[in-house]
Amino acid sequence: MAFNLNSLVKENILKLAPYSSARDEFSGDAKVFLDANENSFGSPLNRNYNRYPDPHQKQLKKKLATIKNVEANQIFLGNGSDECIDLLYRCFCKSGVDNVIICPPTYGMYEVSANINEVDLKRVDLDENFQLRLAEIENAIDANTKLIWICSPNNPSGNLLNEADIKTLLSKFSGIVVVDEAYIDFTNSVSFNQYLSQYPNLVVMQTFSKAWGLAGLRLGMAFASMEIIAIMDKVKPPYNINQVTQELALQALENENQMLEMQSEIVTLRQSLAETLLQLPMVDTVYPSDANFLLVKVKDPAGLYQFLIDKGLVVRDRHKVILCDGCLRITIGTLSENEELINLMHEASI
Repeated sequence: MAFNLNSLVKENILKLAPYSSARDEFSGDAKVFLDANENSFGSPLNRNYNRYPDPHQKQLKKKLATIKNVEANQIFLGNGSDECIDLLYRCFCKSGVDNVIICPPTYGMYEVSANINEVDLKRVDLDENFQLRLAEIENAIDANTKLIWICSPNNPSGNLLNEADIKTLLSKFSGIVVVDEAYIDFTNSVSFNQYLSQYPNLVVMQTFSKAWGLAGLRLGMAFASMEIIAIMDKVKPPYNINQVTQELALQALENENQMLEMQSEIVTLRQSLAETLLQLPMVDTVYPSDANFLLVKVKDPAGLYQFLIDKGLVVRDRHKVILCDGCLRITIGTLSENEELINLMHEASI
């Protein structure tokens, strides 16, 4: 189907004149800034943060562009991926009119943001192997379907979704397909970023919260055509990424090798933890994972969850989630944390 971006964007967003900050109206170098009503005397910190941050995160995007092999104008940075999710709803979905498709079990914020924005939600469950049901998704699409949310590697199942299936949706759907790659760094798969020029309706999301270990900074990424990114930039708050976050993210990007070392260790520990868990009598299944967690089916999920809580160890109880009956989701910890988990599970089975 032909993709027409302007036909998808809400009319009020197309007409929107975005807020023009003081720094948007100034370009070049200056020594004295008296344009933004900042405190010219500084701040009560060792380093002054009295100036507004770059509203366009130019340095950070320039560095990211080289790492992600995209153009800087194909990058949107959000206050966590949750801001990217919310903005996509606000840019493309009319409340009470439009709908989106999610494929449970999946990341819960797609549904929460739909409810906040009063957008109808259609659910097409994954199959028993946690893969897309293409025919059912295509049947669910109607004239008011604006977004399809795809989480790959999927949360909470942990597996990559079939690449060919996602490409089929991108080819057949005239709306926007969002591929959430929060856990892509823990796989051997390449990012869907490589297909941005091929599919104008593709949006790829990634995050600094997982492999980069920067969950506390709240920094999410969206990659898309420059036209889609321009629409998102119109709607975002002018200074949505603070100066400290921009500085620390840039420092982290200079230490990519450290991230890769952590990533490699997590993947190694993921395999060893899966093998150890399978030896426990209380464990029925450990599902294959391409993420930094394992979905584990156990005989008494609620009881084990509470036992671990009482011992000071927290996992995620997913046993009431569709297709996850009997399951806990367990993040890969350090070697000692994983050993403590196994010891407690042994204790729980006595």
